[in-house]
Amino acid sequence: MIALKIEDLKLFTSSLFVGDVFDQFLVKEAVITTFNTFTIDGAIRPGYYSGEELEEMKNGQLSSWAMVKPFCFSLIKGKRLPVSFQIILQMSQEGTEGFLASRQLPFAPDQVKGLYMNIRYEEDKLTCVTGTSVSVFTLDKALDEEWDQAAKGFLKHHSIPFMEE
Repeated sequence: MIALKIEDLKLFTSSLFVGDVFDQFLVKEAVITTFNTFTIDGAIRPGYYSGEELEEMKNGQLSSWAMVKPFCFSLIKGKRLPVSFQIILQMSQEGTEGFLASRQLPFAPDQVKGLYMNIRYEEDKLTCVTGTSVSVFTLDKALDEEWDQAAKGFLKHHSIPFMEE
């Protein structure tokens, strides 16, 4: 787990809320504080969708950031900055499987519960904290280290400047 201080707040928030840079991630949770605090649980309610719609989404149990992003953006747009926001993004199951295979990590896909990017804005400071969750006990930190490197590579690939805290 590493904390990355985002150096260009405008570029990052534009990439997050307007662009499609983060659209492949799933939303675990989003909490946005403006004049009220708004909490979005990313869990999909299957009864809301038809079977066909659920199959088309292919995201499993969480909404994609692309689906939730317009609602989050509507909460923060305007003349005033939000007081704070915290968005927990998770790599999709397909993305996790590809990540494990490409890095040749000794975990089965069902052992990795999540690869996370925790985005937090408060007091004019934006940080991105990486995280992993596994269902087995391990002293091996290779998954954490590889995910940390992948997160830094992701930001660099999208020309988002950061400093490791």
